[in-house]
Amino acid sequence: MFKYVIRTLVIGLILLVLVVVVGGIVGFNFFRDNAIKQYFATMKPPAATVSTTIAKPSSWTPGVEAIGTANAVRGVELTVETTGIVKDILFHANQKVASNAVLLQLDDAVERADLEATKAQAALDQTSLTRAMELQRRGVGSDVTLDTARATASASASQVNKLQAVLDQKQLTAPFAGTVGIPKIDLGQYLAPGTSVVTLQDLDTMRVDFSVPEQDLPRLKIGQTVKLGIGGADMPYTGTIHGINPKIDPSSRLVTVRAEVANTEGKLTPGQFVQVRVVLPEETNVLALPQTALTSSLYGDYIFVVHPAKAAEAAPADKPADAAKPAADPAKPADPAKPAATKPSADASAKPADTASADPAKPAADGEKPALVLSQVFVKPGRRNEGMVEILEGLAAGDEVVTAGQNRLFNGMSVAVDNTIDPTKSANKQANQQ
Repeated sequence: MFKYVIRTLVIGLILLVLVVVVGGIVGFNFFRDNAIKQYFATMKPPAATVSTTIAKPSSWTPGVEAIGTANAVRGVELTVETTGIVKDILFHANQKVASNAVLLQLDDAVERADLEATKAQAALDQTSLTRAMELQRRGVGSDVTLDTARATASASASQVNKLQAVLDQKQLTAPFAGTVGIPKIDLGQYLAPGTSVVTLQDLDTMRVDFSVPEQDLPRLKIGQTVKLGIGGADMPYTGTIHGINPKIDPSSRLVTVRAEVANTEGKLTPGQFVQVRVVLPEETNVLALPQTALTSSLYGDYIFVVHPAKAAEAAPADKPADAAKPAADPAKPADPAKPAATKPSADASAKPADTASADPAKPAADGEKPALVLSQVFVKPGRRNEGMVEILEGLAAGDEVVTAGQNRLFNGMSVAVDNTIDPTKSANKQANQQ
């Protein structure tokens, strides 16, 4: 009996120890999980580094963008007018030639011989005409003889002019000054009428043909300034509009416009693709931002505006919600990182060291910048020009807007501003400036 009691007590003690151990493990795990959840719920995310710009009214030069094709103001494919064998080629590729310069000589031996014979006959007929006129003056010649001699001399002179024209057709001359291309014929080659020999282009002045929508036609007029560029954002060439087609293409609803531009450096080539921008009158008091500041999404176009932390924390107490912010947008799913931005009191209790800069009741320490947070604002964009976008609604003058570093940003997030890099300029330009 005593052994049975001892064994029962031992078993009970073992069970009690197991319950205590298991309960302690479960309680510790429950306490640890709650502590981890509380830590991450109250943890303040690190400030993201962004670059910003201050929105302010500025001048705006609107324009009409288009794509065009460059052509020489004078350009032609030179062809021969008559048959013949190539005797001499008097030009080489990319040579600049003067007006009326001889470029090609065909074999003209037969034509020259015929011309010499005709000239001799013409001289004889002219002598006969002179003799008939002298006899008529003396009264011993008849009128019939004089008329016959005059007609014969005139016919011979006309035959000389004809053979001279045929002889000139054996030469190919430049109709205007310009640059010739690659020869398309060889010495000794037999050419038929209409055979293309070479292209001749006057590259000093270029014309650019481009098309614009019919809605932009009222804003165009003869003499307007046109900016041209070969590629990229730079448009170094300046020209003027010289022609506007009075008819709109009914199939495409586009109107053709022609501009002319000086090509003194010879960088524009006929047939080349060019970017065209018709410069319209300048406008003032336009709010514009770099295009890198604007983000497009399914919910609309928005920007991030930087505010001091004091203003961001006081906003929930002053007004219940802002309809322009995604927090008030019922169609947008909740942001998992947003609770951190909606619990400033938890951040302050979790990190006492940040209380001095984040607490609105306490001013920032001397020399210490106040904490900055973001507000996501939906805007209505307008025209775009040279890396800038016009903001029609949602932006006020003086707002500090994020221009770079928008990746993984959200409403109410803490940020640090670094404006050493300008996103509106290329990396090469900034390196040269430094």
